[in-house]
Amino acid sequence: MDEKAHRLERLASVRPRLVSFALMHLRDRSQAEDAVQEAMMSAIEKNDSFAGRSGYETWVFGILKYKILDTMRAQKRQGRWQPLADENDDEAIDRQFQQNGRWQQEARPQSWGEPEAAFETERFWQVFDACMIALPDSAARIFSLRELMGLSTEEICRELGIKENNCWVMLHRARLRLRACIERGWLEGDAS
Repeated sequence: MDEKAHRLERLASVRPRLVSFALMHLRDRSQAEDAVQEAMMSAIEKNDSFAGRSGYETWVFGILKYKILDTMRAQKRQGRWQPLADENDDEAIDRQFQQNGRWQQEARPQSWGEPEAAFETERFWQVFDACMIALPDSAARIFSLRELMGLSTEEICRELGIKENNCWVMLHRARLRLRACIERGWLEGDAS
């Protein structure tokens, strides 16, 4: 199989993840599908410019990132933007910590061993994807914008129309939930 055919096959295999990622941000299936289609077309058209400095899927997700941001801005201009709902799960978060701010013994993070090695396994990414889907929409969107799409806190606040302290709180909650979910689905799953 030649390189072009191989990349097209990889592009087709990553499509479901691209759609899930776009849907999490855009909250509209047809707009998510359109953004993914545009990203895939750009990847095909710019295939020769892929230099291999990152993984092919990472490169395609990078293209999708800009398509999503463009669509979010268009949603705002058209008055179709859905602001984030304020989620109040403070009690669940607070129960993980003692009065002095330290972890409750049963809520302490588990050792992940060598994190870089974990990122190389397909199982880790399957669990990560499932955990991202399980996050509340607002937490998943903010975490993704910050950690997966690389936007600054200032950019996130501007795009989503939220205050900086709210952004930091939601990022903190998302990280705590992801950590707990990944530990249950991946670390405990590997032990059995």
